[in-house]
Amino acid sequence: MPRRPGTPRLLRQLNDRAALELLLSGGPLTRAELGERTGLSKVTAGQLLSRLQERELVSVVGEQAGGRGPNAALYGVVPSCAYVAGLDVLPDRISAGIADITGELVAEVTVDLPGEPGGEQDPVRLVRGAVRRACAAAGITRSRLRSFVIGTRGVVDPRSGDVSFSLDLPSWHGGVLTELRRGLGIPVAIENDVNLAALAERECGAAFGVDDFVLVWAGVGQGLGVMLGGRLHRGFTGGAGEIGWLPVPGEPLPTDVSEPQSGSFQRLVGGDAITGLAGAYGLDGGGDGGDGGNSVGGYVRTAVAEGAEGFLDELAGRLAVGVAAVAVVLDPGLIVLGGDVGRAGGPALASRVEEAVGRVCPTRPSVVVTEVEGNPVLRGALVSALHQAREEVFSDTV
Repeated sequence: MPRRPGTPRLLRQLNDRAALELLLSGGPLTRAELGERTGLSKVTAGQLLSRLQERELVSVVGEQAGGRGPNAALYGVVPSCAYVAGLDVLPDRISAGIADITGELVAEVTVDLPGEPGGEQDPVRLVRGAVRRACAAAGITRSRLRSFVIGTRGVVDPRSGDVSFSLDLPSWHGGVLTELRRGLGIPVAIENDVNLAALAERECGAAFGVDDFVLVWAGVGQGLGVMLGGRLHRGFTGGAGEIGWLPVPGEPLPTDVSEPQSGSFQRLVGGDAITGLAGAYGLDGGGDGGDGGNSVGGYVRTAVAEGAEGFLDELAGRLAVGVAAVAVVLDPGLIVLGGDVGRAGGPALASRVEEAVGRVCPTRPSVVVTEVEGNPVLRGALVSALHQAREEVFSDTV
């Protein structure tokens, strides 16, 4: 790969990008502060800020009181210089969010889908409608969006970017990505929902700034988000993290891999297993409980509230089978429990899983609970979209 010569234009571009990233992460800043942190002279920093102001990427947002002389102007990134969209697609509803270039969420809407959950639907029509409503709530036109990421259940092929298999979303198949890009007219990417939750965890959750960790998504279905060296590990076909298929002692091996509920680990800790375990301990799902009906999250929440030690110990022991298998292969050091079960179990469940893993595994990773607020899949979709948008905006400033 040939090296790009250090032309004045390239150097200006690199300086502009460094300044924009600093203003996002540590701003607002004065010209002197920006020069100090980038190593640029005051004159060069001033020229840089003038360029970015002309491009309407930076503006004066206030003043910093000083000693003698006039107050120094504070500069910040213009939030409205770019917007991104993120979607969390479920069988019965779509959650859509709009964020500005700073990452501030400016609108979030939920659209209930017609018909039977998981039935045949037109993905392009549904997504277009959800994006239209989100943009209207944000007060922007769709043309203002610079990037758009969709989170879905199922396996996403990292080579094509298309959904290669999704039991819950049969209409999402190979070719959908091309149709979406053509139908929306903006850059679109599709990503596995648990992978996006892992991105959110690293950006603003329990794994903030951690390069190597695993997110265990525990709920009706099981999933795994693997972060290695600060990058998502998707596997060759996108199947990395399908932990529901993990073979475990005492559970039958699947005879038909087209039926996800037949996975051994899924049989051990999935929705039916937790419902049966709750019945054995006389636990009620607590109505809605934020998860809908007598859900698995509701059962676990009730167990924590009532101090059902036996239920929590047995559930932790079951989860530890999967966590230990991941730990001996990857040795991530940090395991984050997410999903309905992980969130509902909280520290009471996480500490038990950590202890159980320590009994069967030569390494003892720290097990903690997710700290991402709101919808972690939607938050991760916005994080991914922001990375793409900033790369585009910040790489073309001169």
